[in-house]
Amino acid sequence: MATVHPLTTTATGSDVRVRFCPSPTGLPHVGMVRTALYNWAYARHNGGKLIFRIEDTDAARDSEESFLQLVDALTWMKIDWDEGVEVGGPHAPYRQSERHDIYRGVIDKLLATGALYESYSTAEEIDARNEAAGRAKQLGYDNFDRDLTDEQKAAFRAEGRQPALRLRVPDEDLTYVDLIRGEVTFPAGSFPDFVVVRPNGVPLYTFVNPVDDALMGITHVLRGEDLMPSTARQLALYDALIQAGVTTFVPRFAHMPLVLGETGNKKLSKRDPQADLFLHRERGFIHEGLLNYLALLGWSIAPDRDVFSLDEFIKAFDIVDVNPNPARFDQKKAESINGDHLRMLGEKDFAERMLPYLAQAGVFGGGEPTHEQIVLAFRAAPLVQERMQLLGEAPGMLGFLFTDEIEYQADAMKGLPANAAEVLAACVDALEPVAEFTPDAVKSALSAKLVDELGLKPRVAYGPPRVALSGRRVSPPLFESMELLGKDETLRRLRALVDHLATTGS
Repeated sequence: MATVHPLTTTATGSDVRVRFCPSPTGLPHVGMVRTALYNWAYARHNGGKLIFRIEDTDAARDSEESFLQLVDALTWMKIDWDEGVEVGGPHAPYRQSERHDIYRGVIDKLLATGALYESYSTAEEIDARNEAAGRAKQLGYDNFDRDLTDEQKAAFRAEGRQPALRLRVPDEDLTYVDLIRGEVTFPAGSFPDFVVVRPNGVPLYTFVNPVDDALMGITHVLRGEDLMPSTARQLALYDALIQAGVTTFVPRFAHMPLVLGETGNKKLSKRDPQADLFLHRERGFIHEGLLNYLALLGWSIAPDRDVFSLDEFIKAFDIVDVNPNPARFDQKKAESINGDHLRMLGEKDFAERMLPYLAQAGVFGGGEPTHEQIVLAFRAAPLVQERMQLLGEAPGMLGFLFTDEIEYQADAMKGLPANAAEVLAACVDALEPVAEFTPDAVKSALSAKLVDELGLKPRVAYGPPRVALSGRRVSPPLFESMELLGKDETLRRLRALVDHLATTGS
């Protein structure tokens, strides 16, 4: 029967230490942010700590711009961290590129215990030996250099060869209990001794990542299932790190499900628009809505409930409850949940979050909004809060309130009844005598004229004035919109559509 390492951590509560350690390449991906979210929630649920570390040893791909975007993404999403870049901590520095001296010290300790050894074999030599032994080339390295004598090493060096350093993998099964997937065993001999330091002296990611975890006391490694194959090597390395006195325990591992695109069974690609966190922000997601949806990509708070607050999420979340099966990104569901969170905002909060989207769309004329425009936006906000799923919908819904030039949309014009001009003229007749231009007074006057006197159905009665005011088939509540525009502007727009219809003959 397979046995789990006896020194596997039993840390709970405030002793829990998790980490988020992305590489600063490209734009923040929603799958990566889901990883940060689960680590953050697990730390907060247990009263533990989240460490934010940067894996920036790939000089060709890493960039400071991407790093700043990562910080921006986590800050916007309100995912805070207890130690790491930007905030410091007892295990600084938190960038791999600044920790080379630390790695050198660990390498020396592992060389002293015999856990690492010099390997001079070239790829061509390894292939040739495998072929001669009748072994498949895919099996790779054959542990040939494990027991080289000092004389053999000296001979290789005399040829000008520089050695890589390989980890001496234990000749036994390696087993761990995945917090999401249960017991996993890597049979003895399923992978060879592997390179941890290149011949040029630069350590590989497969070395520095677990070394940093060990030195920073990480108790729980929560990461994507695509990294699961590397766990075997990490377990082997941890065994060596414990024997060398670098750490005293092996962390617990949990491998979260992949996030798939909306169609097919492929992992959500970085090139997929749904993967771009900032695109979701630009379209008008709020952090509460997007975090809620990302939390559902592998976890649920209850079988019949999808919408919850961040406090409820933290209280309920446990990594052992995450489903191991792949999660599919559903754009419509994400937007629906965001709409629910928009409606949970206070009116003032909603209006304040909406303003930048109106400004960016040029609704205020391209410059800073005037006091009057801000007041109008705040008065209009409650009319659309119940109807919106994304803040980016605000310019389309409310833009007509801030301009004198109304563009009549084609579908709105097509949907007008044949007697639209007569209906609009009747609206003018009904509203001209109204002194107190309130929604109730406007509704009463229009209803009496259009419904009671002319016998029109509400859909026929109120469609034309809606198009006259907004240019759209769908708009905020009609009578409230008229109040916001005021009596004079409302009458002007009603007459303008009458003139337009007469000019175009439609």
